[in-house]
Amino acid sequence: MRKLIVLLVVVICSCTTSNEKQDKKEILALLKHQESDWSRHDLDCFMLGYWKSDSLKFQGRNGITYGWKKTIENYKKSYPDEEHTGKLKFKIRSITRIENNSYYVMGEYHLTREMGNADGIFMIIFKKIKGEWKIIADTSC
Repeated sequence: MRKLIVLLVVVICSCTTSNEKQDKKEILALLKHQESDWSRHDLDCFMLGYWKSDSLKFQGRNGITYGWKKTIENYKKSYPDEEHTGKLKFKIRSITRIENNSYYVMGEYHLTREMGNADGIFMIIFKKIKGEWKIIADTSC
């Protein structure tokens, strides 16, 4: 009986690790797509990674923005053309599981632009919603 319990614990732990590795792989893939979308000045595609909800929260230098619609409006106002968006690169420092179907990601962003580079840090919370990873909260500065 004891061997069976140990075996079950090992199986459960390995399944969790496997799922966590897959989750992180999917989150990293989404972030790679966002780098590409941003660098092409395709803010609409970039925003596909965000939860399309009034409950989305974005904390930036100017305070908190509530909602997907307001967030994309702010992006389009602040980054009106390719000169402003430049080329985006993320440097991911940590991806940490919060609970089932949610993680927080900490890292750096680097915008290379002719008008002057912009760098900063971020912490993003991802949640799996209807089978897709979405950013539900973003703090970038």
